[in-house]
Amino acid sequence: MKIKIILLIFFTYYSSVYSQDQGVSFITEVSKKKLGVNENVRVDFKMNKDGDNFEAPSFDGFRVVGGPNQSVSNMWINGKRTFSKTYSYFITPIKKGSYSIGQAKIEIDSKIYKTIPVKITVSESVNINKDPNDASYVANENLHLVAEISNIKPYLNQGFSVVYKLYFSPQINVTNVGEIESPEFNNFWSNNIKIPRLQIERGSFKGESYNYVIWKKIVLYPQKSGKLNILPLSLDVSVDVPTNKRDFFGNRIYTQLPKTVTAGKREINVSDLPENAPENFSGAVGEFEVELTSTKTELNASESLQATLKVTGKGNLKLFSLPNLEVPSSLEKYDPEYKENVKTNIAGMSGNIANTYTLVPQFKGKYPISPVEFVYFNPKSKSYETIFSKEILINVLEGPSSYSQNNIDLKSSNSITNEISNSKNEFKFIKTKPGLTLLKKSNFIYSMTFYLLLLFPVALIILVLLFFKSKKHSLSEIKDYKSRRANNLAKKYLLESKISLEKKDVFYIALEKALHNFLKSKFLIETSEFNKDKITRLLSEKNIKKESIELFINLIENCEFARFTPASDVAVNNDYKNAVKVISEIDKQI
Repeated sequence: MKIKIILLIFFTYYSSVYSQDQGVSFITEVSKKKLGVNENVRVDFKMNKDGDNFEAPSFDGFRVVGGPNQSVSNMWINGKRTFSKTYSYFITPIKKGSYSIGQAKIEIDSKIYKTIPVKITVSESVNINKDPNDASYVANENLHLVAEISNIKPYLNQGFSVVYKLYFSPQINVTNVGEIESPEFNNFWSNNIKIPRLQIERGSFKGESYNYVIWKKIVLYPQKSGKLNILPLSLDVSVDVPTNKRDFFGNRIYTQLPKTVTAGKREINVSDLPENAPENFSGAVGEFEVELTSTKTELNASESLQATLKVTGKGNLKLFSLPNLEVPSSLEKYDPEYKENVKTNIAGMSGNIANTYTLVPQFKGKYPISPVEFVYFNPKSKSYETIFSKEILINVLEGPSSYSQNNIDLKSSNSITNEISNSKNEFKFIKTKPGLTLLKKSNFIYSMTFYLLLLFPVALIILVLLFFKSKKHSLSEIKDYKSRRANNLAKKYLLESKISLEKKDVFYIALEKALHNFLKSKFLIETSEFNKDKITRLLSEKNIKKESIELFINLIENCEFARFTPASDVAVNNDYKNAVKVISEIDKQI
């Protein structure tokens, strides 16, 4: 009897442990196993018990365009608890082929669980069903990335602009935008024009009213003739698409999905310059003026003057060399100092470049500096044009005369007479009797005044050092105070943003203030310096992870977008969670 009871207890305990272990479910679910290269797939990692230390697979062959998004469901039905936790990713294939979603890992009750790999087949691009109720179709039809090119048939070294505009219909909302593939401008000299703040503007796309954002501006100067390609730019965009569902108050419910938009490859036909180029042509293309100036026109020998050769105008100012300045042999010329004052905007380069020469005359006389010839190609007239600077006359007032002696027969000459100037002041002799007088003995040496004057510099140095040390200490206290105050403000505004989750405009204002004060507490960055380029550089210098920097910049862009376009509840909650996450990550890394 006892043996049966022991066996029953053992069996009951073993069954409970076995059923508990078997009760843990951790699986991978995908929205589709066969898709086109232009489609996205959603990957969910689901578990029925809460776990820690989740590790996602590497997603080889795919690019993550959304996520991870975390959702938790906890329900009680007829007294029985049902729990579910999901990590969701949106991924897009890089190219067609057969791929496998690897194993994800999670720790539940001190045990490691892994998912089973899932195979996915990627085929050629597919046509998306024209279903107005399909969110993916609505996003594709209302979201476009366009590359606008100012001139598709430029001359060699003639500048033109490329402006990338992201068009989106008023029917949808755009939240997160990130660049995933930047074009490489091979065979072009390129200059990226910074856009300090994204602004939503109204425009027209294919005859319909659209909102658009200028994402990138680039000025290009082709360095090779013939057909050249501008490779495409690709962006990851989170799109809020309206559904047919409405909430309790009658407001339309939005669903968020990630999309990849691409500006297609563009071809530029670059014309070569005409063959009848003048001999002095150095590659200048545009419209220019040449000027030669000097700081002096009258001076004495061995004094110096500066002569400046300047070219002003619009064109490829940084891509050609200035002509050389020819001067008479009696003027000693030194290597020039190059200066440029060139600005690049959407119309191209404009400003001036200059060479400044230092000239030193050796002899008395008048020396003309001949006009400088400058040759350039004008795309408007489609011809080479030659211009000249004005002539400058340098008048050397005093100095030795330049002379030459010709036809001197050295064999018949008995002597050569050198002219020696006679002057009574030419030589000065040392006096043998200087007439020195003996000074009277002074009582100043070793007196109290002597020692006080001797110690005065030492005391002054000590006082200066103490003053700067106290000033440095006070500045340090002020910086610490500003840092603590900014940190407290960041916490305050982050708390305000949490309270204002339902008021989207108030939420994003508070969130932007929280991000700014967090940066101010760590780097003492002021509001006037609050731009994405400087933030990226500062965080990179502190060795902050690239993922954290990108997430921080995305949050700033979301705050900018929220001023012009409404955001969904999903986007607001995601932005708040990401803000808490990225502030914590950056603070730990610093």
